[in-house]
Amino acid sequence: MLIGICGAKCAGKSTVAQYLIDHHGFNKLHLEIATPQDEIYSASSESEAGTASPDAAKSVLPLRMKQTPPFLPFATTTELLDFVTKHWRSRWVTTDVHDEEVLEALSRRPFFILISVDAPVMVRWARYQQRNNSSSSTSDISLEDFVTQSDHHLYSPSSGVLPLMSRATIRLLNTSSDLAHLYATLGKLDLTDPGRLRPSWDSYFMALASLAAQRCNCMKRAVGCVLVDARHHVVSTGYNGTPRHLLNCGEGGCPRCNAGEGSGASLSTCLCLHAEENALLEAGRERIRDGSVLYCNTCPCLTCSIKIVQVGISEVVYNQGYSMDTDTAQIFRNAGVKLRQFSPPADGLIHLEKMELY
Repeated sequence: MLIGICGAKCAGKSTVAQYLIDHHGFNKLHLEIATPQDEIYSASSESEAGTASPDAAKSVLPLRMKQTPPFLPFATTTELLDFVTKHWRSRWVTTDVHDEEVLEALSRRPFFILISVDAPVMVRWARYQQRNNSSSSTSDISLEDFVTQSDHHLYSPSSGVLPLMSRATIRLLNTSSDLAHLYATLGKLDLTDPGRLRPSWDSYFMALASLAAQRCNCMKRAVGCVLVDARHHVVSTGYNGTPRHLLNCGEGGCPRCNAGEGSGASLSTCLCLHAEENALLEAGRERIRDGSVLYCNTCPCLTCSIKIVQVGISEVVYNQGYSMDTDTAQIFRNAGVKLRQFSPPADGLIHLEKMELY
């Protein structure tokens, strides 16, 4: 596994990397590439580690070599990738994802994950001041200068890291002021989950169900469903909406949905087929064998649950809850159908301060 970390100045990139090193046995890799951004703003960007000085920009390489050892240095991205490819079962981390070219090269490898770290500018400014005051450095810059350098680091058309951050699988918003809390929340995220590299069958089929939901044409809710057999082969997919040859619900085809009726109200007048119904109709009874599993991004309703039981589905896996969960669960218990909720590893934008600790 290779984790790359990019982000804003003083957002906590090195701290996240150190967490991986201390708690999960990662080894740090250093890419010795001086980009134009490094040459202009290396003094401020390295302040995250408390090593900046006013003259640091004049000497990029010595400053960048002041990282906490040990780390393995590489002169080029190709050399780094060649090394990690031969040792991909070990755990590696680098904070030297500087530009799109580096990211493109790293992203071709199936063992690579990109994490971005960000924080509000005033939080990052406070961290800069605190780390600068606690170090032996005598450097000092004003808030205005810090914001100017931060803006260049993020938004420069030629070297800004914002495009890199937008491509991160996991985007951490790190507003924590307590290291113990930060480490605890990072631990809850389980950044080393193997499913982040190669999705489990549950993650894979749930992602397909969520993708199918994007084809929904119902005004009320976007639901997608995937039916698979015991060998993990996709039998059929479905999403909710009006039947073929009728006007799409989103275009006014279902008066009940377009009238904004509440959940469970006026169901007898609804013209929309549910995602589960469409998947079962597409499969047909003869294609549904013992051990078939139905994946749905939303727990099936009571009406769909009895149809699922009737066709012989063995297990139902869902992500989001629904208002009829209790009734549905009872139907499945009585019929011997296993019902299981699955949530994939958290990704996207994650506010660490808001994560609950147990």
